[in-house]
Formats: sequence, structure tokens, C-alpha cells
Amino acid sequence: MDSTITAASGTAPLRVAVIIGSSRDGRFAPAVGDWFLARAARRADVAPVTVDIAATELPHAFGAPADALTGTRETLGDADAFVVVTPEYNHSYPGTLKNFIDLHNAEWQAKPVGFVSYGGISGGLRATEHLRTVFAELHAVTVRDTVSFHNPWGQRDEAGALIAGAGADTAATTLLDQLVWWGEALRTARTARPYGGR
Repeated sequence: MDSTITAASGTAPLRVAVIIGSSRDGRFAPAVGDWFLARAARRADVAPVTVDIAATELPHAFGAPADALTGTRETLGDADAFVVVTPEYNHSYPGTLKNFIDLHNAEWQAKPVGFVSYGGISGGLRATEHLRTVFAELHAVTVRDTVSFHNPWGQRDEAGALIAGAGADTAATTLLDQLVWWGEALRTARTARPYGGR
């Protein structure tokens, strides 16, 4: 079966910022992020870009100088949709990810957000559920279906790439299908009428 999905006629690919939400030393997040990005790259209706929190030098408080956030604000502002790759720490998501989200505001509004999570027996799903409430407050729409990896740490090949089965591929396709639907609909709506959020 051909897994390549083409963009609708005359429709620009959806600009998707894939946010790598862990900054810990020895983190597993890049392996999960690379796996997802490879699936997104198969589609002509998606144009992914990576935003790695560990590679940014963000302040740790509100009221930061505007130039400290210029790069990430531009990238997030240009995006039509987001996918957050998150581990689960203590039944929730990392504090560095919360800081990153909180330092931005209008960039999230009237755009869809999908989630790829990993963790222990829960597969990071508790982190995802906590993130849904945060993004609702930021006037974003979260898509229903997610990708989750349960105890994935031993599932890497000799090069360090994540090894995942057909079920994960199917879940990624479903997530991206929903993200594209919402992303295209909301992009059209924002073009026709500016969003009236705070």
C-alpha cells in the first residue's frame, strides 16, 4: 500500500511544527520525534519543521525581552498546526515544556495540536490529557487520536532509531489525517476572519 498522501488540489501543505518536549540529558524524545517526522515526511499535505526545546535558550519567566523569543515566536506563528512529542514525568509532562508553552500565546490560537507521547505502562497518556487542558486555555484545538509508546526504551536499533510496529504507523496516519483536516479548516477560517481570542 502506498503510504504517501497528496495535498488537495490547489491547497498548500500544512505547516506543522513538531515540538520535542523534553530537555533532559539522555532523553529518549529525539528518537520518538525522528520516528514521527519520518512518517510526516511521507505526506505531500504536510510540511514539518522541528522545534527542539533542548536546542532553544528560553527565559524561565514571563516578561522576557522580546528578542529572546523571536525565533520560536516566528516559527510557531508561521505554523498551521502543532504536534507535541512528550514524555510522562510523575503523571504529567515536563516543566520545561510548560515553560515553553507559557512563554508563547497568540501563536497557538485557533490552530490544532496533536500529541505523540511515551512513558511507562501508561505510554505518556496522562501527560497528553494534562496538555489538552492547557491548550484549551490557549484557544487551540486538540485532535482526538494520539500516538503513544509504552515502555519503549529497549525498542531501538543499533543506530538508535525507534523500532515501532504497524499499529504505531496506523496511529500516526490517523493523527495526521485529523490534524490536516482541522489545520486546513482553521487556516481557511483565520484567513476569512481573524480569530477573536484574547
